[in-house]
Amino acid sequence: MFKILIIDDDPIVRAALKRILQNQGYDTTVASSGEEGIIQAQQIHPALIICDWMMSNLNGLEVCRQIKANPELTTTFFILLTAKGAAKGEEEDRVRGLDAGADEFVSKPLEINELKARVRAGLRLHQLSQDLHNQKQALEVLNQNLQTQKQILEAELAEAADYVRSLLPSPLVGTVTAEALFVPSAQLGGDCFDHYWLDDKNLVIYLLDVSGHGVGSALLSVSVLNVLRSQSLPNTNFCQPSEVLKALNNVFQMSNQGDKYFTIWYGVYNCQKRQLIYASAGHPQAVLLSNTSITNIQTKQLGSLDLPIGFATDIQFEDAIFNIEVNSTLYIFSDGAYEINQQGNTIWGIDAFIDLLINHTKENTCELNRVLAHIMTLNAKANLDDDLSVLKVNFT
Repeated sequence: MFKILIIDDDPIVRAALKRILQNQGYDTTVASSGEEGIIQAQQIHPALIICDWMMSNLNGLEVCRQIKANPELTTTFFILLTAKGAAKGEEEDRVRGLDAGADEFVSKPLEINELKARVRAGLRLHQLSQDLHNQKQALEVLNQNLQTQKQILEAELAEAADYVRSLLPSPLVGTVTAEALFVPSAQLGGDCFDHYWLDDKNLVIYLLDVSGHGVGSALLSVSVLNVLRSQSLPNTNFCQPSEVLKALNNVFQMSNQGDKYFTIWYGVYNCQKRQLIYASAGHPQAVLLSNTSITNIQTKQLGSLDLPIGFATDIQFEDAIFNIEVNSTLYIFSDGAYEINQQGNTIWGIDAFIDLLINHTKENTCELNRVLAHIMTLNAKANLDDDLSVLKVNFT
């Protein structure tokens, strides 16, 4: 039942309006002054108010202003009961009423059927306003819940990134040195890498990139890292990259991994023979830079056209062998290092990335932090769209 408040200092008008509206089935309350009307409105929150304009002390115009200024009464429909503005030349009074927040006017002397119709129309508008107000509140609650969930998700992604980072290897020192760059994207991808000595001669070096983004991709990359680090692939010679990739392909078929696959570049460096044997599964080619002189940098791209791990069964991966010269540097990286969205929606590209490595090498300034700083100046967004991983191995 709609609540209606009548504010009028004329007891006869109050009584007449109350009887008419009660007969229509409305819950009707009356107030004999503007001050009392405001107090009643704050207490009962009526759907509609009928208020006389001309009252002593606080007139209807001021009552309307105070009612409309109350956030809890914004949807209350306000009818000013008055003879003002009814006659020609008094339109300015109606403008004042509208400016004060009045929604409708009923002129004196009262025409009962018109009053009933305007009340019905006002209540319909109030109901619509109330519905919109409720929907707005529901949307605000939903938006707040979504913001909370977003914050929780971002915190979980940050924790996942920290976990992946904690598993990554420390810089390698000695006759062969290695350092790495790992910058997870806002969504967290599936980059992972490692380097460790299998024995006193053979150094394993690899970098992998799982398809997709999110915690699922990160967990798969960590699973692969643990399998390789623990050397738990059965009947596998970990000094033979093609065998390692074949064993990984048997274990991590995408049909068993939520349709996720991964690319990987896997190499083993024999420090006695100064030989690098490697194989690749759909991964970007590694880049080997050899300093024959200060100005002459020999560049060799090391890769293959084999499919990613998990794409198909019975893939035969191929090994390649390369002799490593003194003062050579090997760069292994994910596609996030060069698929950079620049201003104008253009992709930076792998050729430009390799040129950057060569130029920094010529200038003897190829620290990974400098490389990252240059990439971030090219990136059109504040965050990267994909994980960025670079593994740099120096052979002295």
